[in-house]
This record gives sequence, structure tokens and C-alpha cells, in this order.
Amino acid sequence: MRKKWFSILLSALLVLSLAACAEKDSAANSSTTQPVDESGSVKTETSAADQLTVRFGDSGAPFTMYLEDNDTAAAIARHVGSADWRLPIYHYDDYDGWESFQYYDIPSRYEVPSAAETVTSEKAGEVYYSEPNRIVLFYHDAEISGEYTLVGHFDITEEFTSAVENNPVLEGWGNKIVQISAGE
Repeated sequence: MRKKWFSILLSALLVLSLAACAEKDSAANSSTTQPVDESGSVKTETSAADQLTVRFGDSGAPFTMYLEDNDTAAAIARHVGSADWRLPIYHYDDYDGWESFQYYDIPSRYEVPSAAETVTSEKAGEVYYSEPNRIVLFYHDAEISGEYTLVGHFDITEEFTSAVENNPVLEGWGNKIVQISAGE
């Protein structure tokens, strides 16, 4: 009789152990599911945004940057999708054509692929990637030769141009700021 109870108890423990392992495996698999957005839709890391929101200054109005369909733009969108960027605008008024563009340095921890081509004429609103980890915005037409990858563009309006040109210098810092995010 004892052997029978021992066998039943051992069988029950074995069944419980296997059930616990199955639950643990199920929980482990569910932890690799994709995150969901506010609407409950699954966010996929492989699908990059086709536009980003850009503000000039800490409290500037939002402007939409429409992204190109290339690996460079996709990498920028993916990185911005994981953490908004608040990038400084460095001293640039000693470059030829400085009154036509601004550049923003991307932190080196972000890897951005480049397919640079020689560009000699830029239109207002075009946004390029340039080595090393730099975004270049042309807010006026220009003829400046450089090795760039086109990553996007803005619709040029008076409000946009004014926002870029009148972006305030941060008090106590001496630089201007551009904020880039995946949404408003």
C-alpha cells in the first residue's frame, strides 16, 4: 500500500514539475513578443517610420521631416524611435554657405550606415546624412559640394524657415538645440 501511495505521489510531483516547466517556457516565449502602441497595434522594429517630428529649440513648433526610402533614413528613424534626440547645433558660421544650412551631430553610440554620393546643389528643405554621424539641413537653396546621403526633406514655408533661423540660443550653454522625435 505504501508503495502505491509513493508511486501516486511521485507521479503527481512529476506532472506538476512538467506543468511548471511548460508555464515557464510559455512565459519566456511571451516575453519576446513585440511591444504594442496606444491603440494595441504591434510595433515592429523592422518597419521604420516614414516621417519624424522636428522642433527647433526646446519649445519650438513641430515640423514634419519626410524620410527617404533608404537604409540611412531607416536607421535614423529606428534610433529616434527608441529614444528622442535632442541635438546641439554647433558653430558653423565659418563654413562656405553657412547661411544656407545647419548641421547636428549625432552621438557616436548610434551607428548609421551611409551611401554617400557627391552632391553639388541642394534645395531648401533637403536633409542629408554626412560622415561622421552628422545630419545636415539645408533651409535655403545652396551650391555646396559634399559627400552626402539624402535622408529626407521638409516642406519649405515661411514658418519653417523662420523657426530654423530664429532658433534661440540656450541660456548658459551657448548653443541652439534641435529635437527629433518619432511623433508629436
